[in-house]
Amino acid sequence: MPDGKIIATIFNQPTHGGWEGDVECWASEDQGRTWHLHGVPAPHEPGENRMNVAAGRGYDGHLIVLASGWSQRNPVGDYSSPHDGEVLPVWVCRSEDGGETWERTETLLPPEGKDRPLVPFGDIVQISDNALGVCLYGWSSPDERNAYFYTSSDNGRTWEAQGIIRGDDITETTPVTLADGRVLVAARTIEDQHLDLLASDDSGLTWTFCCPMTLGFQHPGHLLLLSDGRLLLSYGIRNKGCYGVGIRLSSDAGETWGHPRVLVSFQGTTDCGYPSSVQVDDGTIVTAYYCKGIAEHQRYHMGVVRWNSDED
Repeated sequence: MPDGKIIATIFNQPTHGGWEGDVECWASEDQGRTWHLHGVPAPHEPGENRMNVAAGRGYDGHLIVLASGWSQRNPVGDYSSPHDGEVLPVWVCRSEDGGETWERTETLLPPEGKDRPLVPFGDIVQISDNALGVCLYGWSSPDERNAYFYTSSDNGRTWEAQGIIRGDDITETTPVTLADGRVLVAARTIEDQHLDLLASDDSGLTWTFCCPMTLGFQHPGHLLLLSDGRLLLSYGIRNKGCYGVGIRLSSDAGETWGHPRVLVSFQGTTDCGYPSSVQVDDGTIVTAYYCKGIAEHQRYHMGVVRWNSDED
């Protein structure tokens, strides 16, 4: 945020969406060291949850959270049937006071001719011509799976489908805008669940495959443009015997990538990852992630690591 505050947008229950719960915003005023509840963009309705989010800031500085979730969720603590139900329509949540209070509308609809709600994921980014961009994915039919790029020209109040990033084989996808205006995305593939890099030169209308960025079961990703011009990829690692958060750096806008590094290592759980990173004024990178439990405690939690990209 302009005042240096960091906002994390999270699902507020200790489960991977298994029961009812809300989307909350938590804030840190000390560069990620401590956190407090700041606001609730998307409180759930009975028998449902709100858990799938994309988040960012408009050109007017206001916070925007796109939130979907699932119907037919069990009461809190009941994990007997975690994946029954349907995807809920996306709520467009906006805050004019930094995330404390929120207004909600349903102004993001499936693409024309499709009737199934989409799932938002990753950052909401500023692109060219004062527009915002975001990635959503979904199943238009049982046999048709697409990831879309949506844009907004009114600071996130309303959204329209701009283009299909790729069909049939990707789900959770997150964008970043480069200094030259190009948009890159890190896309989670379905078959072996690695990350592919794709690029758009026309604000998300058309997309070109660039390269794979991770091995299988290393997903989903987050992209961040650092202050020195390098590109940071952070991603979850769910390989047998190696669970945690990995990173790679690129000095040429994603054309080539440095060697992978393990930023955080977990033990004995595959329910972990989903990192997201910001860079604070002194250059420190603050990376948040979630994990079902670590060696020191078995609490389901959001964790944070502060690190320097020049350290080995």
